[in-house]
Amino acid sequence: MSDPGTAHAAASGRSSRLSVEHLPHLVFFLVVGAALVRLVRLDIPLCREIVAVSGLLALTYAAGLALWHRLGRPARHAWVTVLLLLWGFLVLLTPPPLTGAYIWCAVPLACVALHALGPRAAGVAVLAITVFLVGQLTRTAGGFDAEMVLIPVAAVWGTVALYRTQQRNVAQRQRLVEELRSTRDVLADERHRSGVLEERARIARDLHDTLAQELSGSLMLLQAAEQDWTERPDTARARVRAVADGLDAGLAETRRIIQDLTPVPVAEAGLEDSLRLLCARAQLEGAASRVQFRSWGGRRPDLDEETATTLFRVAQSVLANVREHARATNLLVTLRHHPGRVELEVCDDGVGFDPAGTGSASRDGRGFGLPSARARLREDGGDLVVHSLPGGGTRVRATVPDHRRARTVGSEALAATR
Repeated sequence: MSDPGTAHAAASGRSSRLSVEHLPHLVFFLVVGAALVRLVRLDIPLCREIVAVSGLLALTYAAGLALWHRLGRPARHAWVTVLLLLWGFLVLLTPPPLTGAYIWCAVPLACVALHALGPRAAGVAVLAITVFLVGQLTRTAGGFDAEMVLIPVAAVWGTVALYRTQQRNVAQRQRLVEELRSTRDVLADERHRSGVLEERARIARDLHDTLAQELSGSLMLLQAAEQDWTERPDTARARVRAVADGLDAGLAETRRIIQDLTPVPVAEAGLEDSLRLLCARAQLEGAASRVQFRSWGGRRPDLDEETATTLFRVAQSVLANVREHARATNLLVTLRHHPGRVELEVCDDGVGFDPAGTGSASRDGRGFGLPSARARLREDGGDLVVHSLPGGGTRVRATVPDHRRARTVGSEALAATR
């Protein structure tokens, strides 16, 4: 997923770079075109030759731009050299009264030299343009005229300074974009590693609090049963049955941990289709006589995968509770999309329970249980609200922020402020 801040900086860098590169080309063609129009109107001697050289200069310039990405460094050097030679020949060919028509081509040609050549070669090209300008303007004026000579020279060097400044700004912005991308990748890797460590710690905690404790207790019961097997067989058998019950609970907990580690089908089928299949399966498994699924707010194919997975896991947990404890006839699962958040609501008309108490629904051995579902939602910035009454059914509402939608809205608001 592309980061909005990085994308905005990259787009700004591209727009700045395009404006820096394209403006001199526009100026060049405007100057050449205006000069050609003026020459055609005057119909002076050598007009055809001047028009031909002007056309060749414009064609060479356009060909270099069109083939820019195919030209290597030597070809670009040759292209700039040909442009300067054609321009110089054109200025010399033009009669003195019309020399100014092509003098101003020096400004975009200097920018082209800066863009196509290295720093040293570009400096030599700009210096050659300056010397040629001074000599040609002095010859045209019949002597050194400070106003006539210095204005074009100042325009060339002022444009060169501005162009170099913009080039440095664009290069600096590009470096910042690359640094942002690199930082984003590093943060993503760190987040992945942190997530892996947290998941390992959670699995270790689950194994310690459930399987390890259960196996330890089962071992003690079996050792005691072995001692009582001869003298108190009834007690020994009771302890063996307790071990069997504990192992059954441990098996259910092991299945729960495996289910937690197994990839959910949300990534392939999407949240809505996965919930619809889950509801169909819940009806077949007897969670309720009638299980319905509804979706409001439109299908959201770009829902954040982490958000979708969290809601799907919560739905699995709640439906497991309904199946085990609710004895419901009707079950309704509703998915609602809101700007910046997603809600999942599960309503049943079962026996209900007291949410403030310690009902069996909160101690469910399958799925995650309501406390675990609430903890999972809060880790993702959401929450779980349970409304239930004994004999009055249960309504469970899970709310979680849509991280991708929230980032999009935030980036749009930031762009609007700019």
